[in-house]
Amino acid sequence: VGDSSVLTCPFKGNVTLITWKISPKAGGLCTLAYRADTNTTHTNCSNSIKWKVRPDLAPDLEVRQVEVSQEGNYTCKVVSTDGNFHTTYHLTVLAPPRVSLFCDEHGSPVCEAAAGKPPAHISWVAESSSTPLPEEKGHDNGTVTVSSRFSACSTSMTNVITCMVFHPAGNWSQSIAC
Repeated sequence: VGDSSVLTCPFKGNVTLITWKISPKAGGLCTLAYRADTNTTHTNCSNSIKWKVRPDLAPDLEVRQVEVSQEGNYTCKVVSTDGNFHTTYHLTVLAPPRVSLFCDEHGSPVCEAAAGKPPAHISWVAESSSTPLPEEKGHDNGTVTVSSRFSACSTSMTNVITCMVFHPAGNWSQSIAC
């Protein structure tokens, strides 16, 4: 999320026609096209999906400031003097979670990994061997918030407990004494 992604479209020969068809999981189909004989382009895509440079120089596509809603299939078709070429990408978007660790009103540590995609995994490092089950809450944009409450601590326990969050976009750990 937030980064740019460049998708290349390999081909041989002189280009006659280039077409990118984008089928995101959310929203409608959009297309970018270039005709070499008239040196014209057409697009009905948002401003965040553009040719990397110019289609007459390279058919590469740039998706700027990627959002979860842009996840989906991106297909490039090139008609050239050496034949027809096509390449399909499936763009998967990772959203790193916002990690927080706090003490609830009962003095129990709560670890939360908010709005991550895919859902994060939470584990605890403590004296107790019990493992609390995480709760997941899905959001309309495809992200998931995972929270875990460590309730095995007694109210007199003053030891520090550590929450570890594992996610493909990175790993985090935080410690707290409740």
